[in-house]
Amino acid sequence: MPHDARMLEDLFLDCFFEDYQTRLEGGAPEPLYAPSSAPQRHPHRILYREDFFASALHEVAHWCLAGARRRKLEDYGYWYAADGRSREQQSDFEKVEARPQAIEWILSDACDFAFHLSADNLESALGASERFETAVRRQKEKFLAEGLPPRAEHFRSVLARRDDWARPEESA
Repeated sequence: MPHDARMLEDLFLDCFFEDYQTRLEGGAPEPLYAPSSAPQRHPHRILYREDFFASALHEVAHWCLAGARRRKLEDYGYWYAADGRSREQQSDFEKVEARPQAIEWILSDACDFAFHLSADNLESALGASERFETAVRRQKEKFLAEGLPPRAEHFRSVLARRDDWARPEESA
């Protein structure tokens, strides 16, 4: 079975809806975490780009890191400078992205999906710095040695138990 982001939505719902009233939803033009003031009637929403499997995993990683206070804030209260960031803005981006991208990498490994580091800054031609690549790799190693945040570990274990993941090129 190819990597279908809708499967991630279903697994996320099964794992977390009862305790967190949160849904993972694709089809968005840009990722966004949208908290609800009435989650029992209108759940919190993690929106990911289009139907991109990697975007879904990345947004789940952010959610897994966000504490209770941050989960009450749109996009967890973080700033986001759009594509075309300056070198300084890119450096700030990389400082906050190492942990979520390390979790995304671990989640990707759990479901046999190729992880690609993202500088998320296509227009400026500033790719991921060597420092950022090293920081993400080290953070991944640290999580693997010391343990993931509880929600990330729970989702990783659910993904890893599935045996129907297949790389897209294998399902063609």
